[in-house]
Amino acid sequence: MINSQDQRLITLLRQNARTSISDLARALHLSRSTVQNRIARLEASGIIKGYSLELGGEYNANQVEAHVSIKVHQKLTARTNTALEQIPNVAQLYAVSGEYDLLAIVQAQSLEALSLVLDEIGNLEGVERTNSAVVLETKFRR
Repeated sequence: MINSQDQRLITLLRQNARTSISDLARALHLSRSTVQNRIARLEASGIIKGYSLELGGEYNANQVEAHVSIKVHQKLTARTNTALEQIPNVAQLYAVSGEYDLLAIVQAQSLEALSLVLDEIGNLEGVERTNSAVVLETKFRR
C-alpha cells in the first residue's frame, strides 16, 4: 500500500518525472535520502514501472489523434493484439466492454498519415470492423 506522502510524490513525478530529488524533497518537506528510498521502494514494488517522454510544442501541436474502436474475431484476438502492437502509430491499446472489443489510441503527423494507419488497422487479419473518432481538441491531459 502507499501512504499520502507516496501519493504526493507520485503526483509530483507525474507533473515532471525529471524533477530532481532535491526539489522533490523540498516540496514534500522530507530529506533527500527519504525521497530516494521512497522512489526506490515504489519502483521495486512495481507501482512506478518507468518514466516516459511527453511531446510538446510544435511537434505535439501538429499531431492528429483518433480513438479507434475495433471489433475482433474472437479466435484471432491474440494475433490481432500482436499486430496492433507492431504499428508504431498505435500509442495505446485497451480491451473494452460493449459492442467493440478494443480501443486504440492512434497518433499521426497528418490526416493523410492517419488515414493510412486506419486503413492498415482495418485490413489486419482478425479485424471485423472499426469505428474512428478524430480528436478535435484536448481539453486537458494528466
